[in-house]
Amino acid sequence: MRILIIILSVLALILMAFNITQIDFDHPFEGQSIIALITILASLCALVLLQILRISKKIEKQIGK
Repeated sequence: MRILIIILSVLALILMAFNITQIDFDHPFEGQSIIALITILASLCALVLLQILRISKKIEKQIGK
């Protein structure tokens, strides 16, 4: 499970980095830029959820269930 979380986190970071390059900083809320911003936000949400999962697994391991 740990390896899967790491792989998914790396993929989310790669997706975020790619979409940062797609933003037109002159018009960030028009056309393809808004799609890139939405995808960056989705990647951030995925990272947060993966970290919550990682921490919950660590707590579960410490409790001994």
